[in-house]
Amino acid sequence: MYKPFDLSGKVALVTGGNGGIGLGMAEAMAQAGADLVIWGTNEKKNADAKAKLSRHGKRVATRRVDVSQENEVVEGMKAAIAEMGRLDCVVANSGIGGGAPLTELTTELFRKVHGVNEEGVFWTFREAAKHMIERAKNGDANGSLVVVASTAGIEGAARNSAYGASKGAVMSMARALAVELARYGVRVNSIAPGWIATDMTAGAQNSPAFTEKVLPRVPARRWGKPEDFGGIAVYLASDASAYHTGEAFVIDGGYTKF
Repeated sequence: MYKPFDLSGKVALVTGGNGGIGLGMAEAMAQAGADLVIWGTNEKKNADAKAKLSRHGKRVATRRVDVSQENEVVEGMKAAIAEMGRLDCVVANSGIGGGAPLTELTTELFRKVHGVNEEGVFWTFREAAKHMIERAKNGDANGSLVVVASTAGIEGAARNSAYGASKGAVMSMARALAVELARYGVRVNSIAPGWIATDMTAGAQNSPAFTEKVLPRVPARRWGKPEDFGGIAVYLASDASAYHTGEAFVIDGGYTKF
């Protein structure tokens, strides 16, 4: 029987998995059978996410981790592996915005954006890869690293040079790591969401100008939803994607094609 999307026995870690796209991905993976580790900086949202995900009967662990702090990522990864026994899929989803015109973009804001969106991914992937490489050396060569980037990393997003640069960087990072880690059975892919209705885009969702000028440029004629990322999350965590690596999956309702 063909069941490549069954995640039973697999463990997935999602950074920023307590809301938005991250939670949408986590819930789909839980429904597909995976145990979950959720990182987030908001303890209330972590607790709410755990309660929601636990309804699917799988193990769920949460931890307060600020991915812009290297030591928190290192300790968080150790704790996740100790509690769950293994990690099969790690989704680096944590991210922040930071829109500002170039002439008003401060060094502090630029570094803050890159601290979460780029360095946070680097540390998350580095620590996860250590575990996956060690498993491979012991005969268990299988793992998936996924970074949630943005269409801002491939298009010209005005007043978003810091954000766009950080997202373009992690897409390039994923391609490099796909080549580097393939020998260990670890695949690395990125996802580039378009306009998705989350807390991060609340301002645009409530903007008449955006509704009038930008939304009509989305061929799907609607905002994306967190649950729109469930399918790609399950696919990339599953054995169905065993030979699929180095790809950038654009999920934007056709926005970048129009």
